[in-house]
Amino acid sequence: MENDVLLTETEVSNLTKLSLSTLRSHRQKGIGLPYVKIEKSVRYKKSDVLAYIEKHTVNPQIKD
Repeated sequence: MENDVLLTETEVSNLTKLSLSTLRSHRQKGIGLPYVKIEKSVRYKKSDVLAYIEKHTVNPQIKD
């Protein structure tokens, strides 16, 4: 298994343009990005963040 880079919530906030409070709110509600809890620290796998972005990308179809 390939090692995965862990990102801080600040790095994820910068990458996704979601505020820290939104990321924290999503964690409390059990929605949004998957995360890793290591003791008191919260981290996000970069591959999970990129997959989440890809999953939520909207590609509108061109209508004739």
